[in-house]
Amino acid sequence: MSNDLTLELYTRPTCSDCQAAKEYLSGKNFSYVHKNVGEHEKFEKELKEVSGSRIVPSFAIYKKGLFGKKKLVKNYIGFENNKEEIKEWLGLK
Repeated sequence: MSNDLTLELYTRPTCSDCQAAKEYLSGKNFSYVHKNVGEHEKFEKELKEVSGSRIVPSFAIYKKGLFGKKKLVKNYIGFENNKEEIKEWLGLK
């Protein structure tokens, strides 16, 4: 993934797909911002704004914009169904 992109991963502790996503990213030593919607109500609200739903895991890929603002460039809901596209976006093999 290029230096101007950041990944924010929205998860719930009871979600097996979320755990698989976190394990995969950790196994690749990939840095991301973890947002547990089960622990913080503000993350639940962010998730709804980003993806339009409450479904996790949600992968929000942002590009750094002017003056430090971030711009959503891609959002994936679910890990197993989108694994290959996510790997491509993140530059992981």
